[in-house]
Amino acid sequence: MITLLILAVLVLLIAFGLPVAVSLGLTAIGFYVLQGDFRILAMLPQRMFSATTGFTLLAIPFFILAGNLMNTGGITERIFRFADACVGHVRGGLGQVNVLASLFFSGMSGAAVADAAGLGQIELKAMEDKGYDPDFSAAITAASSTIGPVFPPSIPFVLYSSITGVSVAKLFLAGVVPGVLMALALMGAVWIVAHRSKMPKRHRIDWLEIARSFLDAGLSLLTPIIIIAGIFGGLFTPTEAGVAASAYAMILSMVVYREISFRDLPRIFWETLQHTVRVLFVIAAAGFFGWLLVHQRIPNQLVSGLIGFSDNPVIIMAMIVTILLILGMFLEGIAVIILTVPLFAPVMNEIGVDPVQFGVIMIMCSMVGLLTPPVGMVLFAVSSIAKISVGRLSRALTPYLIGLCAVLLAVVTVPAVSTWLPNLILGK
Repeated sequence: MITLLILAVLVLLIAFGLPVAVSLGLTAIGFYVLQGDFRILAMLPQRMFSATTGFTLLAIPFFILAGNLMNTGGITERIFRFADACVGHVRGGLGQVNVLASLFFSGMSGAAVADAAGLGQIELKAMEDKGYDPDFSAAITAASSTIGPVFPPSIPFVLYSSITGVSVAKLFLAGVVPGVLMALALMGAVWIVAHRSKMPKRHRIDWLEIARSFLDAGLSLLTPIIIIAGIFGGLFTPTEAGVAASAYAMILSMVVYREISFRDLPRIFWETLQHTVRVLFVIAAAGFFGWLLVHQRIPNQLVSGLIGFSDNPVIIMAMIVTILLILGMFLEGIAVIILTVPLFAPVMNEIGVDPVQFGVIMIMCSMVGLLTPPVGMVLFAVSSIAKISVGRLSRALTPYLIGLCAVLLAVVTVPAVSTWLPNLILGK
């Protein structure tokens, strides 16, 4: 009964339009006030502070900074031109370029909204100039941006690691195969839509031009290689990889490409700070809310309740995935991760699901949520940039959501899709 009451109050506050962080904090504070347990309330500052001081979380502001530097410093434009040289000649080619560029860029920023807001503007302008349907352009831009948090590096994986203690390196590796499958699924959907709609295509360019665009983008494309090689070569930790990505992006933008000057840095740092504070405020409030959950033994009750409902792991997994997808329609991805991982991780452990596999499932569910109304952040970001309604964009997204859900189903039903690569390289 207490579990239902706490969750009902939280959902009600969010439904009234309060920010997620405020809703989390007020729910926990209100419960202890009603209980008259003011000694626990004295723990509020300490729990909020400790929730944001984990070493792993230091990666978040640096990956956000790396994404902002790349968007401003000409790196994303070079990546787009190289992707266009590779696959721009097929029918609906700029749709394929859109996906391929997002796959390249995802290995640097690790954030879907950074991809949609930065690279997305370049993609939408190029597709508009070539006469592509605005709904198609906006839909594939939004869908392709969800590759970023799955393909390494990934801010949500860093957050999941900080909550569960699972190795960030394992999670990064676990996202490689699903990330590539997401790209292939989206490219397949683009091919089908493009041929049905007889979309434009351009002439095939020669290998010399492809080589030129590769050389122009080569230093930019080295970013994910440096990050992954540095982690597994022992040069730096996954957390320090965020610092390395930011430093490399700054050198490229300011010294090599000369697209950013020192006068631009205060604005870039300020945008990074604002984004970081928003994320960490949610994490801080969730730290105290998580203390409430543990104090009331709610995860234990949830484990008992779900296993009491059914002892079939497939049914339990289906229920949890359904809950995650529904939550994703109303909450942004980081909030879903913070709210549900402490609840569902013990259930996954009880039914024998690898925590690495569950991490990938969790992130993919939250990515689908970014594309679904009423609170899909990428949905609203792309709708604003493309200047089309959320309703039109939601309808145009249907074939791409089907492709993403097919990959999610593969990750859920075939553990090796996410666990094979980390087990191969790092061992079980």
